[in-house]
Amino acid sequence: MSLKYLPNRILFQNNKLFNINLFSSIFRQQYHKINLRKRYLATVSSSTSSDLLENMGSALACALASSSKITGSQKRVAIIESSDTSNIKGWKPIKGEFSNRVSSLTPRSVEFFKGIGVWQNIEEERIKPFKDMQVWDGISDARIKFNNENTGIGPLAWILENYNIHHAILKTLDQYKEDSDVDFLDNTKVQKISFDKENKDEPFDLSDWPCVELSNGKKLKTRLLVGADGINSPVRSFANIDSLGWDYNSHAVVATLHVDSSIENKTAWQRFLPTGPIAMLPLQNGYSSMVWSTTPNLANKIRSMSSNDFVHLVNAAFQLRMADLEYFYSQLGDGESVDFQNEFEWRKDVQSKNSNYKEEFPPLVLGVQEKTRAGFPLRMRNAESYIKERIVLVGDAAHTIHPLAGQGLNQGLADVQCLLKVIEQGIINGQDIGDINLLREYSSERYFANIMMLGVVDKLHKLFGTSLTPIVLARSFGLKVLDNFDPIKAEIMKFAMGTE
Repeated sequence: MSLKYLPNRILFQNNKLFNINLFSSIFRQQYHKINLRKRYLATVSSSTSSDLLENMGSALACALASSSKITGSQKRVAIIESSDTSNIKGWKPIKGEFSNRVSSLTPRSVEFFKGIGVWQNIEEERIKPFKDMQVWDGISDARIKFNNENTGIGPLAWILENYNIHHAILKTLDQYKEDSDVDFLDNTKVQKISFDKENKDEPFDLSDWPCVELSNGKKLKTRLLVGADGINSPVRSFANIDSLGWDYNSHAVVATLHVDSSIENKTAWQRFLPTGPIAMLPLQNGYSSMVWSTTPNLANKIRSMSSNDFVHLVNAAFQLRMADLEYFYSQLGDGESVDFQNEFEWRKDVQSKNSNYKEEFPPLVLGVQEKTRAGFPLRMRNAESYIKERIVLVGDAAHTIHPLAGQGLNQGLADVQCLLKVIEQGIINGQDIGDINLLREYSSERYFANIMMLGVVDKLHKLFGTSLTPIVLARSFGLKVLDNFDPIKAEIMKFAMGTE
């Protein structure tokens, strides 16, 4: 086995065991090398993500390659990818067809992508900014509305397919490979991570440097190993860092919906049901993406029911009272002999006649794109520590969040931004970029910020996951008060958008 000695290197590990767009088990490992002598900063990425396409290692490689502080000091970036990326690189959007996995990008994340050259490679016609959002209680119908007038800074967020994001990142990396010292090797896997205590034939003592063995027979020793490798992070396991948290008794069901195209599709909608929230995110006029968090039993039934009945169940989940929705639930799994369409239309008609005010709902769902219904379990995790000597965690390797706020990818990109800043500062100051004293700057900034977001989202999930009357009354009163208090709404949105 040959040993490649690269004296000053960062290695980012990001192994992918799960392609969430296809929900198939794919083992992907990306290794990104960057040279510090010429010198190498190497990146290995391995991700096991079930919530979103874990592109943190690739995004970090783009950020490092775009940094004049790093490239100006003759740093080199190389990416080693275990899978064949030709499908992603050759991805071309098909009109009227959308992936079932999308992400909501905040203004902060969009600005970061613009700064590292990724946004310019996004397929523009598949970007959907939205300026309005409505959230309401499924039991009391108490509602809060957000729009860009609360913030005065443009769209609240942008909805993109994860394929679009991944394609743009790889395209950007190809451009850096052409214009700067960036190498890309795919179909190469990581076999083992260890410390090479023997340290043979080395001019320096590198026994405390992580050593990564590749499937091509080479070894890479690295000054800094970055784990962007998902919730089951091998890097985190190698570092003996515990992951704290719990599994929710919930699964998320995702699907691409055909909706009424006569209504302008510019609003994000979310209704909190006792079993979990259901959200509809705009893709284009006539198309929306759905994320429905519910119990595992209901999730399985929702995924397996007929497409026609599924459409009317989704409409019921957004528009009907809880008693009516419970009736629909009771009919699932019994051969579905009830005519869901007639039931929905009749109950909707009765409800509208008895209502004292005009309610606002998402565009009516007319169909579901074939083979887009899928599901995955929901979890909350946070690593006990984000750093160890010569090791740092980012993205899902460090933290995993409930999707109700759409913050998973944005948290990971904020990690990448912060780590880039710390690495740049370390290089400017002549510091060892794997030294734990330098890495503490990253940990101190991101740990608190992530704990704050994780805590808020977890408390929202629990607050709206109960039908107890006192809690329903209290949360409904709170929603109504907040909806009429624009300064507080503005602060909530700034926090969610990453602008504060």
